[in-house]
Amino acid sequence: MKTLRINGRDTPVTGDDDTALLWVLRAELGLTGTHYGCGMALCGACTVHLDGEPVRACVTPLAAAAGKAVTTIEGLDGAQAKALRAAWTDLDVAQCGYCQSGQLMSACALLRRHPAPSDAQIDAAMAGNLCRCGTYPRIRAAIHQAAGQTAVSGSRSR
Repeated sequence: MKTLRINGRDTPVTGDDDTALLWVLRAELGLTGTHYGCGMALCGACTVHLDGEPVRACVTPLAAAAGKAVTTIEGLDGAQAKALRAAWTDLDVAQCGYCQSGQLMSACALLRRHPAPSDAQIDAAMAGNLCRCGTYPRIRAAIHQAAGQTAVSGSRSR
């Protein structure tokens, strides 16, 4: 039995050290907001934070989370998270919604590092999060809106 700090709470888990964090979160703890997408860290659907930094839970072994704060979409909070959720709703970002928890996790980490990001910073931070519905312009616009910026370069197009 191990104890991880997940969403601000010490949580006992039983997975082996090499078990992907994603499966511990979903199967053992019932935190299903973190999605399985590709299993190879290519799509970003499984993005969580380890000590505030976005990581892909599908390839992060349980042992790598030991002694670190794990934040999932269920535990994402703070001013940036609230602003992003509001902007996501205001701009109708989600279509199918499958990638959105990973998108929000990456966007929140970006805003914590860069409170007023440029388009280039947004593109770099979000590059590892794929959206099969193609809502990238709305994602960028929502990040700008959450940062209190005016959307630029036609990013509000739908």
